[in-house]
Amino acid sequence: MRTNTTRERLAKGEVVYGCGLQVYRAPEIPRAFAAAGFDYVFIDMEHGSFNLETVHDMIIACKLAGITPIVRVGEVQYTLCARLLDRGAQGIILPRVEDPKVLEEALSWLRFPPLGIRGFGINPTMVDYEARTMPEIIEHQNRETLSVVQFETVRAVECADKLLSLKGLDVVMIGPADLSISLGIPGQFDNPLLIKTVDKVIERCNAHGVVPGIQTRGIAMAKMWAERGMRFVGVAAEHVFLLEKCKEAIAALRAGK
Repeated sequence: MRTNTTRERLAKGEVVYGCGLQVYRAPEIPRAFAAAGFDYVFIDMEHGSFNLETVHDMIIACKLAGITPIVRVGEVQYTLCARLLDRGAQGIILPRVEDPKVLEEALSWLRFPPLGIRGFGINPTMVDYEARTMPEIIEHQNRETLSVVQFETVRAVECADKLLSLKGLDVVMIGPADLSISLGIPGQFDNPLLIKTVDKVIERCNAHGVVPGIQTRGIAMAKMWAERGMRFVGVAAEHVFLLEKCKEAIAALRAGK
């Protein structure tokens, strides 16, 4: 069974970087992310265009390439979380959570008893076809699974201490786009109000021993937030980097004429 290397690095106090996967239905992309040196793949089933079978293939590609597969579910539902974990996801991102009771219940789905209420139903790819006992699988999964919740609204920020105090929460990931909308400053990612609000979340995360994180729009934004204390940093997505590199290439070619 494979170690969650992203969880390991976070436990050492390091900063980890990931990239989103939203558009292109290709399991080869996680292998490219791994070769590039990213720590994790943020597979998006909320805004992405993937079904369960495609995500399963992406998860397997991630694990074979040595990069952590973390999946954002489209809704906070037990069946979505459990099926992805059973297929080998090493982390689940819970979107749009504001209510501590909702988060407490959702966190219980991500781990087996006695730490949670996840049902025991596995397939061989989750354990890499290893012959393991039930207690071994339970202990490994409970230890290696990363639980990530998104703060995307003013209400979530206002409830930060209640949300962050819940057992089993590993990472908070700010969604700056939705948070900027909630603050009344849509898309103003350098607005002092947004920065002040996110800084507050970082401070409260550190106070509760929860890793602060954010999904950013690009390299400059990712660097800024890493310098301000974010340790789980998502950097754009596959379609962003492809388009940027294509534009850069054709501009350079045409400039050379």
